[in-house]
Amino acid sequence: MNIKALSPEEREDLLSVLKVRFEKNMKRHKGLEWVNVQAKLDEHPEKLWSLNELEVTGGEPDVVDFDRKKEEYTFFDCSAESPKGRRSVCYDRAALESRKKFKPEQNAVDMATFMGVELLTAEQYQTLQKLGEFDMKTSSWVQTPTDIRELGGALFCDRRFGHVFVYHNGAESYYAARGFRCVLMV
Repeated sequence: MNIKALSPEEREDLLSVLKVRFEKNMKRHKGLEWVNVQAKLDEHPEKLWSLNELEVTGGEPDVVDFDRKKEEYTFFDCSAESPKGRRSVCYDRAALESRKKFKPEQNAVDMATFMGVELLTAEQYQTLQKLGEFDMKTSSWVQTPTDIRELGGALFCDRRFGHVFVYHNGAESYYAARGFRCVLMV
């Protein structure tokens, strides 16, 4: 059995959760219909495994856009706070390997790659924040430009004082309240 495939029961459970979330949060995807989203997911069952990984780590994935040219739905993690199952991680493998003591168990980039998704960009994070108020108590790593990363830094975002902020930190840092949010195109 393919490790990155869901059983029929897991598939139905996930689709049920996604449908309820979709219908409960129509403001995130005005004009879109669940039947079309599910049809696209049925065409790409490998994406269901990735969505399930987002779900089981606490991301609460939901549709936030549809690109008519590419005929692609965009899912973001829409949990109120950075997903619990993806916190206390440094930015990437190089950051993890650079730590001499107290290494975290994982890093954001490798976890996202394993799940078949990508970290949100800072721009995507800003888009997410237009759909609600997220990361009021936590923060989330976002994709970091190469020139910043080469100097040892990484970017993260949060919402405080009614504003969305983009910050920098050493990529090797990790905190109990910092995780990462993802995007998946289907």
